[in-house]
Amino acid sequence: MRKGILASTIAVLLIAGGACAESAEEAPQEAEESAQATGMVRVVISTDFGDIEVDIDTGNAPGTSANFLRYVDAGHYDGGQFHRTVTMDNQPNDTVRIEVIQASVNEEFAERGFDPIPMERTSVTGLRHVDGAISMARGQPDSADSSFFFCINDQPSLDFGGNRNPDLQGFAAFGQVVSGMDVVRAIQGQPYEGQTLTPPVRITSVRRAD
Repeated sequence: MRKGILASTIAVLLIAGGACAESAEEAPQEAEESAQATGMVRVVISTDFGDIEVDIDTGNAPGTSANFLRYVDAGHYDGGQFHRTVTMDNQPNDTVRIEVIQASVNEEFAERGFDPIPMERTSVTGLRHVDGAISMARGQPDSADSSFFFCINDQPSLDFGGNRNPDLQGFAAFGQVVSGMDVVRAIQGQPYEGQTLTPPVRITSVRRAD
């Protein structure tokens, strides 16, 4: 009787152990599939002040993300710059004030970019201009091409319906900083004239994370 109980117990333990081993083997694949399902693409923006890691949300903002990534893959941001800082102290003519830093492509590619893209409004994407959000700079709606900006602190006036822009259409947020907000804030705090960084902060490279 005791031998039968012992044999049954060993069999159960062996089955459980095999199941645990199988789960452990499957876990990395499941984690990778889960990451792909979120639609996030990690991008590293390297500057003279350090790296900024950003998750680009291809799931919720597919058109804006694809546009940004084509500039990344073409190398247009390599050698570009953060050229603009907007602080609470340098917007004398604006009743609605924001805090952002804005970047542009390498001047070599300034006249050789891609066509402007349709605007993906935050009312459609569900994304918001929160602290660390990355978004596309624009003039008129559907005019964004390569310039992008980062929000410092939450900036709801940049969302759809926000009154920073008189047309109330907001801007197209398409991702979020996951590491390097200290670098973003350091860039914002550099010397400027008007809202132009003097000198600009160089972007050494922008690449997809390995």
